[in-house]
Amino acid sequence: MKIRRRSPNPTVAVDTLRYQVKVPDSEPRNILEKIVWHKEVEIQRLRERTPLAELQRQVLTAPPALDFATALRDGKTSPAVIAEVKKASPSKGVIREDFDPVAISTSYENGGASCLSVLTDKEFFQGSLDYLAQVRQSVKLPLLCKEFIIYPYQIYQARIHGADAILLIAAILSDKDLGYFTRIAKALGMTALVEVHTAEELDRVLNLEQVQVIGVNNRNLEDFSVSLETTHQLLAQASSHPRANEILFVSESGIHQSSDVAYVAQAGAKAILVGESLMRQPDPGNAIGQLMA
Repeated sequence: MKIRRRSPNPTVAVDTLRYQVKVPDSEPRNILEKIVWHKEVEIQRLRERTPLAELQRQVLTAPPALDFATALRDGKTSPAVIAEVKKASPSKGVIREDFDPVAISTSYENGGASCLSVLTDKEFFQGSLDYLAQVRQSVKLPLLCKEFIIYPYQIYQARIHGADAILLIAAILSDKDLGYFTRIAKALGMTALVEVHTAEELDRVLNLEQVQVIGVNNRNLEDFSVSLETTHQLLAQASSHPRANEILFVSESGIHQSSDVAYVAQAGAKAILVGESLMRQPDPGNAIGQLMA
């Protein structure tokens, strides 16, 4: 899947006004492209308000990051659970009306999660970096910043707000960016969870030696359909790669019941990332026990 990073609509000045000139195929082709185009504008505005150099100064005083990858390898359950703090999504709308990130994260910690994932995108998922900071103050588990990262700026934002790991999506990043961003994460003591959706993306990522944690997203980001068979197919493909035993594989999306957990674990997933099915339960932490039964 080829995701264009910027809208092809050029902006031209006419006298003192500015107009966008429509060109063929100038609308986003899918929801992921729409999100990325919005993120380009969002980060530009943030940089104008707070320069990268200021974030790099602030990160020097941040507490050391927790070891996200080791927490998964030594998980409280098998496979280890990354429980997601998630209010809404573009496909499902609001998932939990009574959304309290601190109460939810505390419930997850008590319920047996090994790590937590916190959605920070505001426009499409109703998330916030403030939620990440609040969760960091309330639990001792390693935290993944679930964001659409396209610039180093966002990695520093995540670390300052308490993240121990970042999500890097292969569909929206070149090999050069993936390598560069994982090195930044390592320098900050963080883990990079690199997410793939297709066989082609998996091949690319397996050949990046610095990548140690790979997430297989069972959701098709073009039409948002979900199939756990994606985990089976991609992990079968990965099994013959020389680095297969070095990688910790995470199965993401579409996991709703214990049979789903067993299915992806049999495929070779050592961890699962679960959000919606837990967030819809009255007690999300207690739901972890039911899921892993």
